[in-house]
Amino acid sequence: MRMDCLGYIVALAGFCLGGAALATPRHGIAMYGAPALPADFAHLPYANPDAPTGGRIVTGEVGSFDSLNPHSRLGTVPWQLRFLAYESLMGRSYDEPFTLYGLLAESVEVAPDGQWVEFHLRPEARFSDGSPVTVADVIWSFETLGTLGHPRYLTAWGRVAGIEPAGERGVRITFTVADRELALIMGLRPILKAAQWQGIEFATSGLDVVPIASAPYVVTDFEAGRYVLLTRNPEYWGAALPFRRGTHVIDEVRMEFFGDATAMFEAFSAGLINTIRETSARNWDEKYDFPRVQNGDVVLSEIPHERPTGMTGFVMNTRQPVFADWRVREAMIQAFNFAFINQTVNGGRAPRITSYFGNSVLGMSPGPAEGAVAALLAPFADALLPGALEGYSLPVSDGSEANRTGIREALRLMAAAGYTIKEGRMVGADGAPFTFEILLRQGSAENQAIINIYAEALSRMGIAPRISTVDSAQYRERTDTFDFDMTFYRRGVSLSPGNEQRLYWGCDMAETQGSRNLMGACTPVIEAMIDTMLTTDSPDTYQAAVRGMDRVLMSGRYVIPIWHAPVSRIAHVQELRYPDHLPIYGDFIGFQPDVWWFEATE
Repeated sequence: MRMDCLGYIVALAGFCLGGAALATPRHGIAMYGAPALPADFAHLPYANPDAPTGGRIVTGEVGSFDSLNPHSRLGTVPWQLRFLAYESLMGRSYDEPFTLYGLLAESVEVAPDGQWVEFHLRPEARFSDGSPVTVADVIWSFETLGTLGHPRYLTAWGRVAGIEPAGERGVRITFTVADRELALIMGLRPILKAAQWQGIEFATSGLDVVPIASAPYVVTDFEAGRYVLLTRNPEYWGAALPFRRGTHVIDEVRMEFFGDATAMFEAFSAGLINTIRETSARNWDEKYDFPRVQNGDVVLSEIPHERPTGMTGFVMNTRQPVFADWRVREAMIQAFNFAFINQTVNGGRAPRITSYFGNSVLGMSPGPAEGAVAALLAPFADALLPGALEGYSLPVSDGSEANRTGIREALRLMAAAGYTIKEGRMVGADGAPFTFEILLRQGSAENQAIINIYAEALSRMGIAPRISTVDSAQYRERTDTFDFDMTFYRRGVSLSPGNEQRLYWGCDMAETQGSRNLMGACTPVIEAMIDTMLTTDSPDTYQAAVRGMDRVLMSGRYVIPIWHAPVSRIAHVQELRYPDHLPIYGDFIGFQPDVWWFEATE
């Protein structure tokens, strides 16, 4: 891992955002220390300033969409739309853990005590219809997103005491708490054109409102559930900004939607889409040898990264009585034969996720908690689940299909939780069968294959789960309302975790429909670890708090982890290129199509 990108590892001058160095307008802000790029930087280090404009990129998504409003809780939206069609006050560099540089805003100022942040708009900032981005648009956007928008906006807005104009082009936001990350979160809020939404129900808008963009791309065509076409705006106001040099140079971004992953792969191999991400190591090794790869028309690129693994697997909804007991959740983990499933699906090639922040210095250490981590967790010792303090690790099987050791331990745990097997069925004290539903999104062949193997293992314990496969709209509705027992789960985490952790596993989000806290986690110790992360002046304490939270999450047994990829696998036509210098986040938000370009061969 590149040590220069992790400022929190070493003693940094000016660790807090609230330092005196940021009491005057600056070109950028960093969560740790100072921005890596000077005020007169020429371009982002992972962008090619000489990239040619033109061409098109055609991507594929499994599922459908019924909305073009990515800021509302309702509806399913093409996932890239939020980033490609909307500009924010500041833009994020993905070559640093968490640093922002001016975008719509030409400068930012943070109070010495961190209680307010002030942004000053660029006079040249425009929406795609040519109208200026105004202070009124900024204030309306913040207030609307914070009250009517998606739950991801609500938590931070709850810590805002007020927002008001500051001079001719300035906006000042005052906070209710000292939180060094809030200034950065506010800088990343998308800015909408207020006039477009007059007389329109923002929270329920779907395909009836095509966004007036403030970003390089505009929506120029779409067909509900089938495709969306974004076209590069030749009049985009910010094309000459150093932050934008060499980015968003492809003329057309077309997003095609498919019923399942098989249909999407066939479309790629036939040339109907020209780039695809492959999540299966086995498929990458075995399926990408078709003629267009052999003759060089298609290139297979592996993009390394330095970010934590995050968590991918099958989450258990602790709001449901069936998964309220940690021993039942541990039994489900023991019964999941990872070695056998990995061999079957990936040929054994994919490494398992061992914690939420694994693959990074933020991940929990094996064995008992020590030092600052132990000290942070000690006040909650009586409430912690087994494994948090003494150490928790996932079961390791012998790789055989029977997984006798894992099944035996799972049966022991179920018995300890009050369940027995009668006439071949697992039943509770009341004699009712123990069963649960596994909810899957239509089109995921890999997840279906995993669950089929898992269901067979559960049958040896007298458990017959119900497997329900629904379309994208139903899946979104059911997960938003927490109407599931177990479902597929993926949460990416960053090198600078902060307020977003409350969205993932904070108490405020446990009962907020549409939130990302699918497991229903709500514990004082997680809240305390997040509070420490957001308020400490010490890099060591910050790291200890993240590691402590990692321990609590893993010992909470909320998710059955599967695998991660230390590289991203992208197959693409040879005309699609990307820079040699890769950001530390690798293939993440802001990589494709942002810093790619299309260069036709002669």
